[in-house]
Amino acid sequence: MAYDPNQPERPRVEPEIIPPDRDGGQANWRRAPRAPWPGSGFDEIRGTHRVYVGRVSPFGVVLLLLAIAAVIAIILIAVLGAVLIWIPVVAVAVVIAAFFRLFRR
Repeated sequence: MAYDPNQPERPRVEPEIIPPDRDGGQANWRRAPRAPWPGSGFDEIRGTHRVYVGRVSPFGVVLLLLAIAAVIAIILIAVLGAVLIWIPVVAVAVVIAAFFRLFRR
């Protein structure tokens, strides 16, 4: 058969499929260890969990917009502060360059 670079490479080994509850006596790594008391909270994997999502009220929308505006204002203040710090640094560099150019002649 000719070598075709566009053809995908076939797997060298077939994957092993292990049916559920037939792990050969080994411990099932997906199960969490039993907690010392029932209802341990975060460590518990088994069971059904529900997530309730409610509508956002107008007050919640206003709070969300205020939080976004606060984050944008903080970023803007940080950027403007960085620019304002560099203005005197550049001015001093220009004055020093002019001073050395004057005395170079």
